[in-house]
Amino acid sequence: MNSSPIIVWFRRDLRIADNPALFEAAKTGRPVICLYIFETDKARALGGASLWWLHHSLTSLANDLSTIGAKLILRKGAASDVLQDVIAQSGAGAVYWNRRYDKPERDRDAALKERLREAGLEVKSYRANLLSEPWTVKTKTDNYYKVFTPYWRAAQDHIDTAAPLGVPPNLEAFGGGIISETLAAWDLLPAAPDWGSKMNPHWQIGSQGAHKALADFVDGPVKEYPEARNRPDIETGTSKLSPHLAFGEISPKQIWHACKHDLATAKKFLAEIGWREFSYVLLYHNPELATENFKPAFNAFEWDNDEAALLRWQQGQTGYPFVDAGMRQLWQTGWQHNRVRMVTASFLIKHLLIDWREGERWFHDTLVDADPASNAASWQWVAGSGADAAPYFRIFNPFTQGEKFDPNGDYVRRFVPELARLPNKFIHRPWEAPKLVLLEAGVRLGETYPKPIVDHKFARERALEGYKRTRE
Repeated sequence: MNSSPIIVWFRRDLRIADNPALFEAAKTGRPVICLYIFETDKARALGGASLWWLHHSLTSLANDLSTIGAKLILRKGAASDVLQDVIAQSGAGAVYWNRRYDKPERDRDAALKERLREAGLEVKSYRANLLSEPWTVKTKTDNYYKVFTPYWRAAQDHIDTAAPLGVPPNLEAFGGGIISETLAAWDLLPAAPDWGSKMNPHWQIGSQGAHKALADFVDGPVKEYPEARNRPDIETGTSKLSPHLAFGEISPKQIWHACKHDLATAKKFLAEIGWREFSYVLLYHNPELATENFKPAFNAFEWDNDEAALLRWQQGQTGYPFVDAGMRQLWQTGWQHNRVRMVTASFLIKHLLIDWREGERWFHDTLVDADPASNAASWQWVAGSGADAAPYFRIFNPFTQGEKFDPNGDYVRRFVPELARLPNKFIHRPWEAPKLVLLEAGVRLGETYPKPIVDHKFARERALEGYKRTRE
């Protein structure tokens, strides 16, 4: 019987429960080496906010592994080089991992698998972070779905409804000496300036935090989700599980299982898990989803790409309070409410005529839940260039959206405090407030708060004309 160690290579699956690679390795009874590689040869590096989250998530994973007698080995470098080195140090005879789906990484994984097998090692990979594989759900013509609603209807016949795997009950940790780097040496946390510390109060990072967020949400707020999810002024309106999902601190199967007692109530919430699944289908079949228009006709669109306007959008200084609140929420917390994401993205693309790829890059860098599939698919959805896209003529009105979904201005007052004393009537349109009202509120447009960067009516007509030319 083979008793050589098994390397379990952690990636975006930073949990010990419902982790197929870890569970199956432990089940063999062979010694297990838990390895995380900070890959220096990835096609796209993690953004700054994701690096901050990763530091804390790895700390949490190391603590979780210690409860089952295992140690997390940290190594930095090209994955193939690190694996060869750890194999040489340990005499490992197998490598297990959970699959990832963006093409550069899956190509590298396939090449690694072939190379390791040629060297006589056993290599196994598992589905851990999706409810079904991106190639599983097919149309009647054996193609992948390009529209969400029929996809999700069909996908539910392919969902693995078995109970999630538990924590491996009898993991035998490898006792040999393997060199491990320190997390501090990787410098994942921002230092000059330390913008990460302001995000600490908003999150409990790691699997324990993920399961607490899930339990709190399923315990009540999920019932109000169909309406409350559109209200950024309601703290419990969304689950805020997205960063935990992005790093694999919790699995979609665990989320589905937590809702299984009342799937009807959780239907709308689980459809958002479905959108994530659909996004991975699109990414799997369209590897350049983050950089190329899904619909080639949009290649002809004439962008303005004003750098000064882009900076004002990034800083939350557009003069539209609902948009600015969203961009400041992103900067302060590393997260942005989903309704607001649609509005801020639409504003960048359709009010400022700035290429959606600029927005995708900014969100990739500043979101703690930056996900290679969801981020790209959602930006293309708003732009109208994607598979299941919003109609090109749908241009979110940045102040009526605020009035509808932040009716008392609580969200704006929280993130745009310079407008806090404005009455509700003007909180989303300060440019319409009489001079006396502005004076009493301590607001000086153009000084303490900017005037609108662009006129809404003009911007809307300009965008529609641009889209019309693209479609001709």
